[in-house]
Amino acid sequence: MAPPQGHFGYNGNGFVIQQLINSGVPTENSFRRKKNGYTNGRRRMNSRTSMAQSDDVIRRTVYVSDIDHQVTEEQLAALFIGCGQVVDCRVCGDPNSVLRFAFVEFTDEEGARNALSLAGTMLGYYPVRVLPSKTAIAPVNPTFLPRSEDEREMCARTIYCTNIDKKITQADVKLFFESICGEVHRLRLLGDYHHSTRIAFVEFVMVRTTVSHSFCFDLFQVYDIS
Repeated sequence: MAPPQGHFGYNGNGFVIQQLINSGVPTENSFRRKKNGYTNGRRRMNSRTSMAQSDDVIRRTVYVSDIDHQVTEEQLAALFIGCGQVVDCRVCGDPNSVLRFAFVEFTDEEGARNALSLAGTMLGYYPVRVLPSKTAIAPVNPTFLPRSEDEREMCARTIYCTNIDKKITQADVKLFFESICGEVHRLRLLGDYHHSTRIAFVEFVMVRTTVSHSFCFDLFQVYDIS
């Protein structure tokens, strides 16, 4: 919502109104300042309420690490289905590890507490670690999410790479990944004058080839985008 006209002594002609207020000449805006002071207090209260709600969400969320690259979000959520109702599950890539981590949010704190007992459970080829989360799951702009099964499948076949030297060409990147991971279907290499390195999105022909990208960590920073 836009601030009311005259907020803090400004309106469309803010500098003129500000001069009138400072000179002691009463204006319509000078009477609104008290009202705005109340509004600002209410905003501060809303901010405290938001923080309390965030703390509640954090207590309902667990942090899961050492996740095998072949494990999907659906499989991870299924692991915790016996602990309580899962509200959200977000798997993330770790540039410093061949394994991944995730955040799992439940409808209540009891579900999160129950989930801690699953630490050490084998999921894929590795036992997962489960700890109380220190953060809530960040909301995602829904327009950025896959809108069809085809888009979901495309994301599963695509990786995001950073730290690419500007001297490296698109053909170099494609040849590198095809020699290690498998056939590349599509590749976009992006950069600008403000950054010393570039980024790339590499889409493979097969989903399974994205798992092999773990060998590339020493050269690039590579992330799943699914």
